[in-house]
Amino acid sequence: MTHPRTRLSILALLLCLSAASVSAQASAAIELTVDAREAPLKLLHVRMTVPVTAGPFTFYYPKWIPGVHAPVGPISNLTGLHLTANGNPVPWRRDLRDVFTFHADVPAGVSRLDISFDFLEAGGGPAAGSATAKWLVLNWYQVVLYPAGQPAAQLTYRPTLLLPAGWKFGTALPVSKESAEGIEFQPVSLERFVDSPLVAGQYFRSYDLTPPGEPVHHQIDIIADSEAALAMPAEVQRGLTNLVAEAGRLFGARHYREYHFLLTLSNRTGHFGVEHHESNDSRLPERVFLSPGAAREVGGLLAHEFAHSWSGKFRRPANQITPDLQTPLETDLLWVYEGNTSFLGNLLAARSGLWTPEDYRQSLATSAAGLGPGRPGRTWRPLLDTAVAIPGMFAGGGGGGGWSNWRRGSDYYEEGELLWLEVAAIIHEQSGGKKSIDDFLRLFYGGANRGPEVQAYTFDQLVDLLNQITPFRWAEMLRERLDSTTAAAPVNGIEASGWKLVFTVEPVRGGRTSRGVSNTTYTLGLSLSADGTVTDALYDGPAFMAGLRPGMRIAAVNGRVYSTDALADLLAASKDAPQTVELLVIADDYYKTCTLSYKGGLRYPHLERDPSRPDYLTALLQPLAR
Repeated sequence: MTHPRTRLSILALLLCLSAASVSAQASAAIELTVDAREAPLKLLHVRMTVPVTAGPFTFYYPKWIPGVHAPVGPISNLTGLHLTANGNPVPWRRDLRDVFTFHADVPAGVSRLDISFDFLEAGGGPAAGSATAKWLVLNWYQVVLYPAGQPAAQLTYRPTLLLPAGWKFGTALPVSKESAEGIEFQPVSLERFVDSPLVAGQYFRSYDLTPPGEPVHHQIDIIADSEAALAMPAEVQRGLTNLVAEAGRLFGARHYREYHFLLTLSNRTGHFGVEHHESNDSRLPERVFLSPGAAREVGGLLAHEFAHSWSGKFRRPANQITPDLQTPLETDLLWVYEGNTSFLGNLLAARSGLWTPEDYRQSLATSAAGLGPGRPGRTWRPLLDTAVAIPGMFAGGGGGGGWSNWRRGSDYYEEGELLWLEVAAIIHEQSGGKKSIDDFLRLFYGGANRGPEVQAYTFDQLVDLLNQITPFRWAEMLRERLDSTTAAAPVNGIEASGWKLVFTVEPVRGGRTSRGVSNTTYTLGLSLSADGTVTDALYDGPAFMAGLRPGMRIAAVNGRVYSTDALADLLAASKDAPQTVELLVIADDYYKTCTLSYKGGLRYPHLERDPSRPDYLTALLQPLAR
């Protein structure tokens, strides 16, 4: 029998050796090579070398994707997985309860495990593949595996990328060396690595967006499907440079080493944006720079994603800070993470000149109208639940198939923005104009620039900071808005700012500030695609009561083959007298006639000045003193 003290000594020695082993693995870099030379064929080849010790080995494919708020890692696009050690195959098996988890047994005497697999550039969502014959958007979480047992911040990767001949690239990830053998990047933690996407393509151009006197470098890196699409208008470049300057003045600080706007211009990808701390992955139609509304379209998206560097990346809800990419996120504070960012992005778009004041007001009107009677789902599902439930909703397909007005979706964006406008109006009113939302933003998002760091917050801490700016019943007010199931539009902030929501016959301009608004939206309660397919029918609205449902297609209007003009003419005529609207629709391969009566003419949402109140909204949009 071993003496107790001897057993303790042996145990202590084993623990020290185990700790040393973990420490050694943590400090040793994981070598990663991504061969993207076949990206035009939708195929990436990945090789990894991972420091290991003999025994059971568990490794992961990223599951919870930063910025997407959901467990949607594109695991189905990982193919051809092989493990070898000293040239010999090492069998692997997938976990029975989690398809993102893998297990293997490392043979004795092995210190390095070689892993190879392919990633299929299939699908175009925020987390799936993105490549065409001319360009690639590479999100590194698509092409990494990582060992269990160590926080992402302590895992070091040494990446190398091979691109097709002649392709250029842009990324915030620091480069160590670039040669014919590939691009070698500086060693980086897994946490920072997956937060640093890359764009590359045959058609590529960069523009400097650093304002005069600004010490931190800013640029935009653009890829497109054609050379012509890369030509950024001077007013857009000027507006984006103003955006960088206005953000610096608004927050009083930056929290990154340098910043890259990564913009993909193509009709071969979805059009969206995903935030990162030192960059953003934004995608718009190929010829957006050649359109008359270029500043409005580009500015709305890029201002939002840029604001995320402060809101969501630097300042992050405490329950969205996790040690790895497998731990579930709790998303109840997305009305801050995304809603406050929507407020900030649109505010900065207006202050920088990318949006006109009318653009800003139209965006507010569209959001408010879509959240009042146009969103009956608010009568059963409060704002808070849209945030809490989004991981399951996103993973389940995002609510495709219509019914968005009844089921609700990610309304924490639009309703969150309107809530923060109300916060701004309350600060202004309660302080007698001595304080503003800008004071809160500098308190919340300011501080020294120590690079891309993260600072956590909770609901209670947020309330405390608001009270430091202007004492008020903030907790009670916020809870009322978050838990409300009223059918009324959330227009408190608009009205407190000296404006009111109205409906007129004046059409809204197309684009980001009026998405989803057509001549049937607030008349018949219908959302239609170009061919007359019903994409949504307002629950209990006129068309709904007449029997129309999402998925049906309108074939004829009052006996004439359907066209948008024919329906618009009929609705316009209803201004003076009721009109019978007879719609012949195709429902599941069967014809059906739906008849309704409508009077009221065309109705589009707008904001109108309320002369009984001071115009705080116009003052809010003024650029900060230069």
